[in-house]
Amino acid sequence: MLRKHAIRVLLVDDQAIVAEAVRRMLAHDQDIEFYYCQDPARAITTACEISPTVILLDLIMPEIDGLTLTRFLRANERTREIPLIVLSTKEEPTTKAEAFALGANDYLVKLPDKIELIARIRYHSNGYITLLERNEAYEALRASQEALTSELNQAADYVRSLLPPPLEGDIMTRYQFIPSTSLGGDSFGYHWVDDERLAIYLLDVCGHGVGAALLSISAINTLRSESLKEVDFGDPGQVLSGLNDAYQMEDQNNMFFTIWYGVYDKETGELTFASAGHPPPIAVKGEAPGRVETALLRAGGFIIGGLPGQTYENVSISLGRSTRLYIYSDGIYEVPGPDGTVLKMGDFFKIVTDLCGRDAASPEEIIEKMKGMQDSETFEDDVSLMEVTILRPPEG
Repeated sequence: MLRKHAIRVLLVDDQAIVAEAVRRMLAHDQDIEFYYCQDPARAITTACEISPTVILLDLIMPEIDGLTLTRFLRANERTREIPLIVLSTKEEPTTKAEAFALGANDYLVKLPDKIELIARIRYHSNGYITLLERNEAYEALRASQEALTSELNQAADYVRSLLPPPLEGDIMTRYQFIPSTSLGGDSFGYHWVDDERLAIYLLDVCGHGVGAALLSISAINTLRSESLKEVDFGDPGQVLSGLNDAYQMEDQNNMFFTIWYGVYDKETGELTFASAGHPPPIAVKGEAPGRVETALLRAGGFIIGGLPGQTYENVSISLGRSTRLYIYSDGIYEVPGPDGTVLKMGDFFKIVTDLCGRDAASPEEIIEKMKGMQDSETFEDDVSLMEVTILRPPEG
């Protein structure tokens, strides 16, 4: 494999005769480039200009000796990592020790044998080139990661832009959407099917990244625009069957998603829902803390995209005068608990039940509670939590 960096030798020595001798030693090795600096005062400038992979440095020179120059080279950011081989006529252990203490990588008594000199030049240069290539690979990875992070942030902003405005009145909505650092496939929404029926839905695409986000956006737009052919969007089972036919995973880069879809009928007070492998929402009935009932709105159903021809059964319940629904993705409860084990949906149900028994348990309060459970401000997966409060006037 061809290497991007050539072996480049810089000799700093006040004696031109030494430079000529070294040049001749290296002349037959055409992959080695040789440069010479006679003035030690220009050594750092020259090194910055040519970017050598090894510096041969004479120990005894006028004005600036080799040990002082070693210190300067190691203090300069652009030359700090370049291997230094000290050349000296001295064989004194104390001189060698001082050179190594100041940052020299090697020490040769000049002039060394040609074979030994070339071997040491190649050894130190190859190590330095490997370091350069590693740093370049890291910088390329960092730049790629920054570009990916920017794309994920843009995708997360786009997902947020699709979230509907909160509802007020007899039907109120509040929600929290917290994308993970790698962005998952959470999305949710609600819209009026007609004057009396409100569709409510939350889905979670498997995997992370822009691809998962794009699939969730596509599915949400399909629901909002009611673009599935021959599907009654007031019938949750029909909607999920239509989604399953439209989003088979072999056509979606092997991605699938779970979804809960419910329709509330204002006239009858009934909530009809179906699920495709999604965690069951939590229904809270009652108005006063300490006097509420909580239940899971379970409905069986296979994931969207897994197998063609799936059918999904509807479940219907009558809502009381005051009902709150908490619809969520599994990222909110799949967090490490106090004992280090990952919490399950049942644990989350108990936490929400406890909060509702003491307070109104807003989405923000639930999120903070789950952050406290894992002792972290960030979640590993996307977190979506939608609260829908439905108030019914008394009959008569």
